[in-house]
Amino acid sequence: MKKGFSLIEAVIALFIMAVICYLASDSFLTLSPKYRLERAVWEIHSALSHAKYKAIFEGVSVRTRFYSSSYRIEKYDDTQKTWKLSETRFLEGVKVEANNSPVFYPEGTVSSLASILVSNSWGKYKISIAITGRVKAIKI
Repeated sequence: MKKGFSLIEAVIALFIMAVICYLASDSFLTLSPKYRLERAVWEIHSALSHAKYKAIFEGVSVRTRFYSSSYRIEKYDDTQKTWKLSETRFLEGVKVEANNSPVFYPEGTVSSLASILVSNSWGKYKISIAITGRVKAIKI
């Protein structure tokens, strides 16, 4: 009686497992841009809401400036009459375009309407800020 597997049977089983792992990893890699885009949109949306509430609770103006793959949050210093950097965040795998840098005031309002486009190979989202300070993200 023969017990166990032969070397050829074990190699064939390992080869089949390797092919299955390769196909699974390839499908996950194609989904990577989707999750990077959604993460970037969520992070920008959260940062804008955070800037709004920081302005309200701390009683200072807070500005959010956007660059091609990052954004900065700055607080206005009344004593020196300048903007002071509060934090900088980099967004991996996406491109960011904004029509202006919204300034949130202590009353909860914003300086002007703003539209931020976040895109990559998977798609595009538009984040809009109303004059009341409301932040909304929609898939385009």
